[in-house]
Amino acid sequence: MLISELQDKKIFIVGFGREGQDAFLFLRKQFPEKTIGIADKKEFEELPPDAQKLLNADLKVVLYFGDTYLKQIHAHDVILKSPGIPLRVINAQAKKKQTITSATNIFFSNCKGTTVGVTGTKGKSTTASLLAEVLKLTKQKVYLVGNIEQPALQHLSGIQENDIVVYELSSAQLETANKSPHIAVFLNFYPEHLDYHGTLSAYLQAKTNITKFQRADDYFIFNEADETVAKVAASTKAKPIGFKPKNNKDAAFIAALEPVFAVAKLFAVPKDKAEKAIQKFKPLPHRLQRVGAHKGITFYNDSLATIPEATIAALDRLGPTVHTLLVGGFDRGISMEKLALRLLKSKVRCIIVFPTTGESVVKEMEKIAKKEGIPKLPQSFFVNNMATAVQLAYDHTPKGGICLLSPAASSFNLFQNYKERGEEFQKFVKFYATHEQKKAA
Repeated sequence: MLISELQDKKIFIVGFGREGQDAFLFLRKQFPEKTIGIADKKEFEELPPDAQKLLNADLKVVLYFGDTYLKQIHAHDVILKSPGIPLRVINAQAKKKQTITSATNIFFSNCKGTTVGVTGTKGKSTTASLLAEVLKLTKQKVYLVGNIEQPALQHLSGIQENDIVVYELSSAQLETANKSPHIAVFLNFYPEHLDYHGTLSAYLQAKTNITKFQRADDYFIFNEADETVAKVAASTKAKPIGFKPKNNKDAAFIAALEPVFAVAKLFAVPKDKAEKAIQKFKPLPHRLQRVGAHKGITFYNDSLATIPEATIAALDRLGPTVHTLLVGGFDRGISMEKLALRLLKSKVRCIIVFPTTGESVVKEMEKIAKKEGIPKLPQSFFVNNMATAVQLAYDHTPKGGICLLSPAASSFNLFQNYKERGEEFQKFVKFYATHEQKKAA
């Protein structure tokens, strides 16, 4: 949607988190006198102080907060959906004549530069960050925006034709897309976010939008080893470039390097120079992050591992030295059977279990062990807080072993988000490194 098309429209921003606030600031700069409706399922008092201050200072906003936040949705022409609000929630209230869009759509419709979009169930942030570093070798100005916690619209006015934008795209940002990036990267597809999208097919449909609106002169870089992603590539209008991810044991992160090299080649960045930029790359926090070695135990924080496949990848990367695994979190209906099988084949001897999915992992292991006659299972400890979990890790991990936090589930039942979970882990690892922990049961 072009900015000019919003001139005479009544706009309704739904969701006032980071991206909703960014959209509001952008629109207010474009239309200083326009009355803008803002809605959020939270009560106004639950917003962060900065967000409350922002709205209190603006006399041209109409606020709809709390349980009835969508009550006046029908009174607006354009609904600007934030990623935190599922499209199905909007569709249930909106009328056919209303336009449903997003900050991502506005950005792609008005961006002057070359856009590189990155999506996939896992590895988006690391791949996008690596791409941004490598593409700086072109000497062009490079912007890294999107789900990487850099809202895009705040940068839009400064982006010129010769600039490059690397945009990390979540399924929530893609589900309303009617524009696709010039270069689209699709890393992988696993069951996730089913609580948000409702069905696996809706989740895939959202992801597919990264290439759905590409043209013949665009590029679609895809994981041809992933059957679902390969099927998406079969219907793209863009020039397809397939890659097969390899386990790069020299890197300090799990993300595949092949798509980075493929994009670099399109921008004429030599592979040897791209490799040097990658070697200097500092891994992102909460993604197989080495916390340190304390009392002879090496601790890794992989809190962003929110699906079983991510935890399996972490076990594969770290190898047989992993002795203790902290696993479990919010149950979104994803099967833990694959992870249970991988653990039974591993050298993991201690499993520290968070509710609720951690319990599912243990039950799956017990079921498989009984069926296949496996006599001895890893020792399991059930906990409901990070302090106790880390105490147990110190008590039961031998010197020379690795303790890995890789939950294979989201965090929302015990923690605000994966960051808080990872930070809690690091905090207690460092605390008990210098203090005697209480003996855990």
